[in-house]
Amino acid sequence: MKPKKILIVDDDEAHRMMLKANLSKEGYQLSEAGDGLSAVQAVREDFFDLILMDIRMPQKSGIEALKEIKEISPSIPVLLITAYAELQTAIEAVKLGAEDYIQKPIDAEKLKVTVANLLTLNALKQENELLKERLGRTFSPSEIIGKSPKMQELYRNVAMIAPTDATVLIQGESGTGKELIADLIHQNSGRTDGAFVKVNCTVLPDTLLESELFGYERGAFTGAYQRKQGRFELADGGSIFLDEIGDMNPSVQAKLLRVLQEQKFERLGGTKTITVDVRIIAATNKDLEAEVKEGNFRDDLFYRLNVVPITVPPLRERKEDIPLLAEHFLKYYAEKNHRPVKGLLPRTLDLLMRYDWPGNVRELENAMERAVIIARAEQLTPADLPLNIQALADDLQTLETGVIPGRTIKEVERDLIIKTLEQTGGNRTHAAKTLGITRKTLQNKLKEYQID
Repeated sequence: MKPKKILIVDDDEAHRMMLKANLSKEGYQLSEAGDGLSAVQAVREDFFDLILMDIRMPQKSGIEALKEIKEISPSIPVLLITAYAELQTAIEAVKLGAEDYIQKPIDAEKLKVTVANLLTLNALKQENELLKERLGRTFSPSEIIGKSPKMQELYRNVAMIAPTDATVLIQGESGTGKELIADLIHQNSGRTDGAFVKVNCTVLPDTLLESELFGYERGAFTGAYQRKQGRFELADGGSIFLDEIGDMNPSVQAKLLRVLQEQKFERLGGTKTITVDVRIIAATNKDLEAEVKEGNFRDDLFYRLNVVPITVPPLRERKEDIPLLAEHFLKYYAEKNHRPVKGLLPRTLDLLMRYDWPGNVRELENAMERAVIIARAEQLTPADLPLNIQALADDLQTLETGVIPGRTIKEVERDLIIKTLEQTGGNRTHAAKTLGITRKTLQNKLKEYQID
């Protein structure tokens, strides 16, 4: 971490030397100015983390300099030095923007504590402003579709976690979009300019996974004809995504634990210790706590990974997002495959809403791709869906609504809700259950579509 830069402003050279002597021991980078005019010029030319300035100086007083400095850079904290006789002036200066004042004769320990506290407070203010800025953004890129309460909560969690350097464990069933969430965290972090290296722990055999993660030296094993950098080296300064980490074998888990603790490792067949600066984002579809109890996963590694857990909800728990997802995939695959499909019938959407989607968003995407490819009309019909979804129609009375080519999914959804309410005699609880959504979600939909 770079040392904090402090500008000491005082017309008394001996006093400046005393201040420098006390603060230099704290590791700060110190600069000097002999009067208020020089101080203002220094601020125009350079950035400082804090300004320590006497009030009484020739040419331009500390109060006059304070006003100009705050106009140039309002965020720089200013600590004023005052004599007892100038105490009221110092108090007025705080109202003008000075963070604090310290009285002469200066107590060295009090000076160090006051400076350290102001620097810490200012750093927290900057972090808070950055966080507010990030929270103000929309954490929902085109690849991630969903406006349900559970997805909104997920976006808020990502917004809070992304700017930090904390290790993240993303949990969720297969097909929920854990990799997309990992991408979102990296892209909204301070490491966005660094590499984002992805490793699927289930695809690679145990021995190959270790060499891929940590690299190897020439001759480390048969076929190692030259040195190779591992994924952790490639991710230095950025992030690494370890997908399905629950399938990692114990020997690799041990080496990974060391990287988490020390950011250090050795290549296979090597003795040189390599230090990296990497943020780890891991994901799993397993219950790691259960895996720990069964002895399949190291408990110390689990605790290190589980610093900031995030859970991606399954699709069956956010069914109100299905129309949005279906529309997105329909448009994407219709354009990709040059198919004239423009929408889907209400009874087709009804089946999509009733299905539990054990394969989550990935299964819905595959179903929509297949439907678009085999569709014979502009509107997807139940016959275009996979057989296991079509089978739901055998035991359920499908809802009929008027079909007009080119209708939007929102129009279809509105008619579907109205027909369901008619079928249930206006019973909203029963209608919500039939639609596969919560009563609160149904209430929101009724308000959104202005259904009385």
